Amino acid sequence: MLEIFFYSLSGFFMKLSDDSYDRKNEKALAIIFGIFSGLTIGYLVVNSIDAAYIFLGIFIGTLLSKKIDGIHHIITALVFFLYAILFGIPAIGIGTLIICSFASYIDEFGNDNSSISKKSKFFGLFFKYRFSLKIVVMVLSILGLIQFFYPNFLIPGLEFMQFYTIIYFIFFELFYEIAGLKFEAIYNGLNRLSRALGLVN
Repeated sequence: MLEIFFYSLSGFFMKLSDDSYDRKNEKALAIIFGIFSGLTIGYLVVNSIDAAYIFLGIFIGTLLSKKIDGIHHIITALVFFLYAILFGIPAIGIGTLIICSFASYIDEFGNDNSSISKKSKFFGLFFKYRFSLKIVVMVLSILGLIQFFYPNFLIPGLEFMQFYTIIYFIFFELFYEIAGLKFEAIYNGLNRLSRALGLVN
């Protein structure tokens, strides 16, 4: 259950960091939320090989698609890599990492791509909610479930995920979306709190 909590927090803080930067141009706030996101992701990467595949895949995919375009992204990545270096990252298989990275790259390439959304409403929604990586995680989780019941079931060069990882990842995505929907209320609440504490005029 602790993993669900950290998946949820990492998605929540990641979206708050992105929206602070993109919607309000609040770089300091984006960095603060990015640090929290980096710490929660770091915890997951250190303690779960499946999380390592997912979040390293997301990092590689966003890097290749040139979507790491703000200081908050860099700080988030540095925090979670530093955490991983300090506490140790699990040994991972290159095949699964490549697949997750490629799925993330496809998601980032299609996300906010107006030419795709204009041609197809289906693919517009598909990439808006980044379904490529979700599908990959779901398939790897199903394969992991099959392997749970049939231990000799293997695909050479591919490591499967635990069958519950797709549930954890859905919580990450769910709280990412919730943070986006509630961002204005959270941002305004933080401003009121800052004024009450005398931190801003």
